[in-house]
Amino acid sequence: MVAAHNRVRLDLNGPEFQEVLCQLEPSEWKQVAASLRRLRGLDWSELYRHTAFHWEAIEHLKAPNAGKVSSLRLSLRVRALAFRDGDFLRFLSLHSDHDPASKK
Repeated sequence: MVAAHNRVRLDLNGPEFQEVLCQLEPSEWKQVAASLRRLRGLDWSELYRHTAFHWEAIEHLKAPNAGKVSSLRLSLRVRALAFRDGDFLRFLSLHSDHDPASKK
């Protein structure tokens, strides 16, 4: 069990994040929700080491707290931009890959 003080806490209140989340197809929404549940069970060191989320710093973007913005994969077709703010992972936006075949 992850200690509560080190657990990743999620902030899903970003307007751009919510806008795309509410427009996802039901199957995509379920995959994203499952990833968010998985994130809630991790501590920060586990998240940084976890390979399934494909956690990547986006060097040219800065968070509102001047920290790093990172991209993480929440499903096969959906990535999120988020940043760490204390114990919170604050989500800024969601981005859906409309044609995953074109990414190959």
